[in-house]
Amino acid sequence: MAKIKKASESLTIMTNIVLPNETNSLRNLFGGELLAKMDRCASISAARHCERRVVTASVNHVSFNHPIPEGGVVVLESKVSRAFSTSMEVYVDVWSDDPINQKKIHTNSGIYTFVAVDEFNRPIPIPDMVPETEEEKERYAAAFRRKELSLILSGRMKPLESVELKKLFQEPQEPTKDKK
Repeated sequence: MAKIKKASESLTIMTNIVLPNETNSLRNLFGGELLAKMDRCASISAARHCERRVVTASVNHVSFNHPIPEGGVVVLESKVSRAFSTSMEVYVDVWSDDPINQKKIHTNSGIYTFVAVDEFNRPIPIPDMVPETEEEKERYAAAFRRKELSLILSGRMKPLESVELKKLFQEPQEPTKDKK
């Protein structure tokens, strides 16, 4: 598939108010409720990127840094951070938005992997993606390292076959000087 898309083309923003039935006994948004919202937001980004149906393959990392209170406004922003042959990584940022006091706090982030599928639920090729901003470029590079680590941990790649991960653990080489 020769088509190349920009990360920004997959941007998805979802805004919700935290309702009482979505909260725990501390009156903060349940972690599971947030995970479901993040999955929905990320799946829209993935579908926008590949213009196909997608399925969640994995949730690679989620951090819970600050609680989101009942009645608070939660804003989720997601976009594809890297596209591989049939899968893509989607990065989700979560914000607690207080429109009254005009404060916005980054509360959570997560990394989801999706696979594009055909009508028989078989993986299909997806467009490549090009990052543009510095943040997109950093997430793009990190996605490749995460992919390699995932393949190594699942036994589908030997550690010595790694390209990027090996670089993290190799001693820096001294530049050679030309002898004249």
